[in-house]
Amino acid sequence: MMLKVSLPVDKGNAAIKDGSLVTKIQSILADLKPEAAYFTEFDGKRTGLIFFDMTDTSEIPAVAEPWFLAFDASVEIKAVMNRDDLAKSQPGIERAVESFG
Repeated sequence: MMLKVSLPVDKGNAAIKDGSLVTKIQSILADLKPEAAYFTEFDGKRTGLIFFDMTDTSEIPAVAEPWFLAFDASVEIKAVMNRDDLAKSQPGIERAVESFG
């Protein structure tokens, strides 16, 4: 899965000023145990792109709520494939081509 989390500028500024930004993010990531996490600017907001495994959709609140509560962040969760997943998808692609191509 890919989690895109964007912090409102005012909340991010406040967390930087009080010294809690990095500590809060590290704590959230320690619980999530992502495969990778990248941080950038997106649409003028501090944004994280975080890649992690999710086995059940019931995990969504545990993934999203820390960001909502800590930063009033906007959160998007997307299903993504890694290289191995893409290789395993070939039979489905072939069936789609046979049926609709």
